[in-house]
Amino acid sequence: MDLQHIPIDQLKLAAVNVRHGRKPPAIDDILPSIRERGILQPLLVRPNGDGFEIVAGRRRYHAAQKIADDSPDDTPVLPCAIMQPDDDAAALEASLLENVARADMDPMAEYEAFARLVKKGRTVADIAAIFAITEQHVKRSLALANLLPAIRRLFKDDRIDVITLRHLTLATKAQQTEWMALWKDAEAPVPTGHQLKRWLLGGEQIGCAQALFDRALYTGAIVTDLFREEEYFGDPDQFWTLQMQAVTEKADALKASGWTDVIALERGAYFAEWDHEKTPKKKGGKVFVTVGHRGDVTFHEGWLTHKEARSRECAAKGENGAGSSDAPAKPEITKAMQRYLELHRHALVRADLLAQPGIALRLTVAHMIAGSALWSIRPDDQRAPKPEIEASVMASPAQAAFDAERKAILALLGMDEDRAELVRHNGDDYRTASVFARLLDLSDDDVLRILTVAMAETLQSGSCLVEALGVHFGTTAKGRWEADDVFLDLIKDKTTINAVLADVAGKTVAEANAGETGKTQKRIIADVLRGENGRAKRDDWTPNWLAFPFSGHTDVPVETTSIGCDWGRVASLFAPDA
Repeated sequence: MDLQHIPIDQLKLAAVNVRHGRKPPAIDDILPSIRERGILQPLLVRPNGDGFEIVAGRRRYHAAQKIADDSPDDTPVLPCAIMQPDDDAAALEASLLENVARADMDPMAEYEAFARLVKKGRTVADIAAIFAITEQHVKRSLALANLLPAIRRLFKDDRIDVITLRHLTLATKAQQTEWMALWKDAEAPVPTGHQLKRWLLGGEQIGCAQALFDRALYTGAIVTDLFREEEYFGDPDQFWTLQMQAVTEKADALKASGWTDVIALERGAYFAEWDHEKTPKKKGGKVFVTVGHRGDVTFHEGWLTHKEARSRECAAKGENGAGSSDAPAKPEITKAMQRYLELHRHALVRADLLAQPGIALRLTVAHMIAGSALWSIRPDDQRAPKPEIEASVMASPAQAAFDAERKAILALLGMDEDRAELVRHNGDDYRTASVFARLLDLSDDDVLRILTVAMAETLQSGSCLVEALGVHFGTTAKGRWEADDVFLDLIKDKTTINAVLADVAGKTVAEANAGETGKTQKRIIADVLRGENGRAKRDDWTPNWLAFPFSGHTDVPVETTSIGCDWGRVASLFAPDA
């Protein structure tokens, strides 16, 4: 490595850094020392464009940036160790080595980094050796790959703790889906922490719905809950005897249908997808069977371990004559020829695409849904600084209308919510092609319907385009919004409260209560809008703030540039004389 001193304005964080994209780190503990003595340990960087990207040393960089902000006339020059530009795996390892031992390296960040190393060709043993940890530790971390994307998001958003996260790795996909349904049900008790483990293992409560066998074969007692909505087997031993007989029969049937092997894992063991790869029946794929402690059985069809898949590839090459000589066979085409062919095939197909706008439409929608190396599209996360704001939006009629249509177009695509999340977050060219193939079977009207939802989902909140569309459509909130407690609580300025009161209840009421507290005036607003406490109800009132074009309730200018968009300036584009 080459050691150099590099100006801070030539440095930026690398995407490969395991903490890339997270909120700025706490630097209070190192800032005083760096102010006094400077940075003693070099940052690890590599060339990127006209500057360098930081592989390891994120906190030192932020501390130096803070010092630079405090002294704008002085540009810090930081000591840096420069590594090779192209080795992503080595860069990721270096970043991990600096961070994995720190207490605030959460399991999800560790999993994502380890998973990226696996994709770069590192084995579990390699990762364990590099970071001086056990292979079991690496496997536990990679087990997070078995979680539904929605559950991983809950942990990233600090809505579930690490104990709950780890226990959920014991769950099957069906159990995870069942748990997510409880999470989304505001009235249902949701098992978390150590209660979750008891819920997953289930003890002696084995639901009758789990039986693979004919219920007539069971002669023991059936236990029901108080509402007789759930039934359980009263004799677990008899259940397990019949259940495992049914598993054996199903396994024999699968083998007879052409599967190479059917492997039943120990009860309670989960199937580690990260350690296997999809392999069809005709290429030697196997079936792995997982049996949960609650009696649930899942048949994972068409998988091989990475090692088995590589062995079969080598064996196939040998059978075809490629391995008959001690010298390795030369490829039919060189890398340069491969690129030559790729580019010419691309040019030919692209020229044909020009005459096929209907196909281009479907390709566009496929890219919006599944992505590609050249497309980066994600839905607006609808984040808010307070959970009650998010809850208000989620409960609105407008959001309900969108969610219903989104569910309908997922059905058109043959997806459910979890499948859609899998495609979005793990999309590759094959998945994009599979979505495209599905779209070719749909009518133009259905494709346009899907495109509309995809566009609406990726429309950025607060952006100029929201304002442009609202003004163009003449969008109104009447009948699709109501002043809930969250809205009223967020009005803080007393002059503004009085102006809203005048708009809701009339100028006379506002003037009569001008001397009252803001809390009292907001209570009057709520009474009028709900027709309570003897006040006549005002229907379909909406604030000027939800009108298109936007306007305020007072003469004080309103700042509407939270992400750099001046809503009033956008509205002027659609004025008749614009």
